[in-house]
Amino acid sequence: MSVTVSVTGLRELEAQLAKLSKATGKAALRRALKTAAQPLADLAQSKAPVGDTRTLAPSITVGTRLSERQAKRHRRMFRDDRASVEMFVGAGPLPSAHNQEFGNIHMAAQPFLRPAWDQDREALLERLRADLWQQVSKAIVRAEKRAARAAAKRTGS
Repeated sequence: MSVTVSVTGLRELEAQLAKLSKATGKAALRRALKTAAQPLADLAQSKAPVGDTRTLAPSITVGTRLSERQAKRHRRMFRDDRASVEMFVGAGPLPSAHNQEFGNIHMAAQPFLRPAWDQDREALLERLRADLWQQVSKAIVRAEKRAARAAAKRTGS
């Protein structure tokens, strides 16, 4: 099954990001991604099956880091793709998380992440659009204020 997503306004966003340093732009993108993705993680937590250990739902987070095993597989899958910013939503390094989502020969699948994505996809993209513009705009204002202060300092005002 494939998912098609249509995104518009990237040229305008890129033009605004060009006004910022690379580090500042990446930080703004990370903040926007984390803020937009958190409701998806919350929804996935609410859909996670409750087992004996009750550890699956609390392990579902939003972040930039993967477990060592996940990172190794990710590097192999995307070795030629140099995305500037990545954010991940999913269960932590629990060995049973993928078994819950996809099932195995011993147990039926109990999906929680895909249904959360299917339910929240459109809202997430709208949140991301709004958050990206807000974070980039704030970063530009901060950068302009910093530049004005530095210019005033140089002229001795």
